[in-house]
Amino acid sequence: MNAAVPADRAAISSTGALIAYGLLGLPLAMSALPVYVQIPAYYSTHWGLALAGTGWVLFLARLIDTLQDPLLGRWIDRLNGFQLKLWLHLGAFLLALGFAGLWLPHLAQGYLLLWLAVMLVVAYTAHSMLNIAYLAWGAKLGAEGQLLGAAGWREGAGLLGVIAASVIPSLILSQPRAAINDGFVLYALLFTALLALSVWALLRFAPAWPRQAVQAITWREAVVLIGQNRRFRALLAPYFLNAISVSIPATLALFFINDRIGAPQWAGAFLASYFIAAAIGLPLWVQLARRIGVLCSWRWGMVLAVLSFCGAAVLGQGDTLAYLLVCIAAGLALGADLALPPVLLAKVIPPDQAPASYYGVWTLLGKLALALAGLALPLLAWLQYQPGQPAGVALAWVYAGLPCLFKMAALILLRRLAIDSEATS
Repeated sequence: MNAAVPADRAAISSTGALIAYGLLGLPLAMSALPVYVQIPAYYSTHWGLALAGTGWVLFLARLIDTLQDPLLGRWIDRLNGFQLKLWLHLGAFLLALGFAGLWLPHLAQGYLLLWLAVMLVVAYTAHSMLNIAYLAWGAKLGAEGQLLGAAGWREGAGLLGVIAASVIPSLILSQPRAAINDGFVLYALLFTALLALSVWALLRFAPAWPRQAVQAITWREAVVLIGQNRRFRALLAPYFLNAISVSIPATLALFFINDRIGAPQWAGAFLASYFIAAAIGLPLWVQLARRIGVLCSWRWGMVLAVLSFCGAAVLGQGDTLAYLLVCIAAGLALGADLALPPVLLAKVIPPDQAPASYYGVWTLLGKLALALAGLALPLLAWLQYQPGQPAGVALAWVYAGLPCLFKMAALILLRRLAIDSEATS
């Protein structure tokens, strides 16, 4: 994947090149938030889809996305510079199409569930096409300091994207029903423009993909090599458990805000405060990682997240201020989850092996966690929860208590992990 280096690259600073690399994180995050957080509540409350049916569609679409990621990773590893550009342009086109389709369904009510399923698969596939190539690009940028810098700009731009995506749809949905469609048309156009600009900046100004020779191996040989990487295998279980702990509240956040806290008018503010806190916390976690190590910093982030969600589990109707404080604390912890695990992964990939295959497995686990989190909706339906009605303790414990259990299991596994540069391999 040796992309040609434009002459313009030499004219910008190292920091400017990292900013150009990080920009794509913004639209990628904008397209992740509505799929993971807002779309379930949007189709259940605004369009009247059954909660259990919506949950099963989410699960199956995410499962398809999960299974295709390793294959996408292998394809990306084999792309040359021109093919990479075509790949990124195709992925951007499909992602813009899927994003618009999710917010602007154009089928009769009886086919709405099918429309949701198709648009989810398109959006998931396109997002994976871009995201795996993007992460693999960043994994080969240099030493740990540059890796942390790239991760910081990438995740910082991503947090700006999720802040925008948390506020804009809430504002659109607060308008009269006749104006909602026009609002989402403008939103889709804004997203498309940001995506096109980010891909252009990545290809033109970002640090070039290093011209390193990687092993030309078959898919089976790649699986064997990845399986023989002991430190990579050790990282997968805690990453997967932690991903589940993040995915469940992401899927249920709007249901919890609307029906447990009873403050739907503050949904945008809650989500924005969560991601703004993550944006503030992200550079702090990066600085802490430089002082005490990436692995140790991630552990402290997990501890903060557990304390935050333990508090959320006991909240009820009218606890608006308390939930705002939970959002801020949990958002600070999210900064560690965003910035540090990709750095840990980059450190365990041998320099002579293709990184996209590793990131294919990595994103597979993240998507599988999201797929399993979608089953929280049928679980809540089985527990007699009805969207739009005041919720009992079942929603509180599925939203907050269950993630704490997964997070603590991941934390325990990380205690035995030796990946940081100061640890022995």
